[in-house]
Amino acid sequence: MKPILFCFSDDDRLAQRLAATIDADLGAIRLHRFPDGESLVTLQQDCAGRDVILFCTLTDADRKTLPLYFAATTARELGARSVGLVAPYLAYMRQDHRFTPGQSISAQSYAELLCTLVDWLVTVDPHLHRIDSLSRIFSIPTVAVSAMPAVAEWIRTNIPDPVIVGPDHESAQWVDKVAHALSAPCMVLEKIRSGDRNVKVKGLDPDMVGRGHPVVIDDISSSGHTLAEVLKELSSVGIRTATCVVVHGVFTPGAVEMLQTLGAKQIASTNTVPHPTNSIDIIPPLAEAVKQRPRR
Repeated sequence: MKPILFCFSDDDRLAQRLAATIDADLGAIRLHRFPDGESLVTLQQDCAGRDVILFCTLTDADRKTLPLYFAATTARELGARSVGLVAPYLAYMRQDHRFTPGQSISAQSYAELLCTLVDWLVTVDPHLHRIDSLSRIFSIPTVAVSAMPAVAEWIRTNIPDPVIVGPDHESAQWVDKVAHALSAPCMVLEKIRSGDRNVKVKGLDPDMVGRGHPVVIDDISSSGHTLAEVLKELSSVGIRTATCVVVHGVFTPGAVEMLQTLGAKQIASTNTVPHPTNSIDIIPPLAEAVKQRPRR
């Protein structure tokens, strides 16, 4: 029997493509919000005896996680053989350390919560820094799909003579893969953060970035301030235009416009998070990972 893939309305378009690619039936979740803010989740197709795949890109995770919990537990109560999660964007990975006394290590806590809901997880380029692999915090089987082959191919097709620039040490893992695939020069800058929207970067090599068209790569952009600082550094050495490429374009209102004002000639993101900048398709590698989904 085919697996059945359920998604919330936010993810309809991508979920439909994934279901067709992996030959799964597409289910639907009806989500009702009561006047007091509580949620009622209804699975609209029978899942008894079937492998259930929940598709949910976990932006705005506080709003989505409780309905996801209800969907997973309901699928089990209704007789699902297994329940897995495809989360193209995986939330709460940044807080992987207790930086000041009393802080929660939410990467660990959120992983533990998801492990109580599902039997396996497939995601795309999770934000791993001090945690070197998902297996360190997840007790269920996980697969982290790399978007870098698709990113490299997009750059190859659209950007002549790219020079790959990473804004900080955390971006080095993605910069290295893309630069190697393209045989392109690359550099990784140093980021100094003093708040959510207060960052500085340093270490730009003017001679290297002057050899071609700078392509600034990062895994996540929300406020856009990190990318903005790189664009300012480029402008300070006379380079007025660049391309910004991000895996997860979690852009807050005004972020894209700010980057364009500062010289972002193109802004491209993958479609892990629906956004007008989506130019890079991750459905093919995501589908392959789901077809070979991990087992306990």
